[in-house]
Amino acid sequence: MTMIDLKRVINGEVEPPACDKTLGIQIISANAGKATCSWEVDERFFNGHQVVMGGFITSAADIAMAYSMASILEKHQGFASINLQTTFLRPLHLGTTMIESTIVKQGRKTCYVEASVSQNEQVIAKITSSIMIL
Repeated sequence: MTMIDLKRVINGEVEPPACDKTLGIQIISANAGKATCSWEVDERFFNGHQVVMGGFITSAADIAMAYSMASILEKHQGFASINLQTTFLRPLHLGTTMIESTIVKQGRKTCYVEASVSQNEQVIAKITSSIMIL
């Protein structure tokens, strides 16, 4: 998908990409560098300890960050992650999970983006990424 396609997903004009569908991520809003998504967590995402595996949590945040980026870029621009770091604060269980992403600093070629994953109004994980504007 191109960036314009993600903007069309935000506007409800087209279906979300396969990664969103696979995880079950729903875009709630994305505007001016901020995105909010919801995620219904079920047992498919559990590890051997019966909590959500960290890679799924990070992937969900990465999706929200993509919508933050899509909300600010011009039609001819794309983006690519330079790095992605997750700090886990508590385990994630079954139920509705919220992901909020914000572009904290936007430069000409790079954006610094932060995301927070929460459940039952408790922060589960904090994620940061540097994203290159293409």
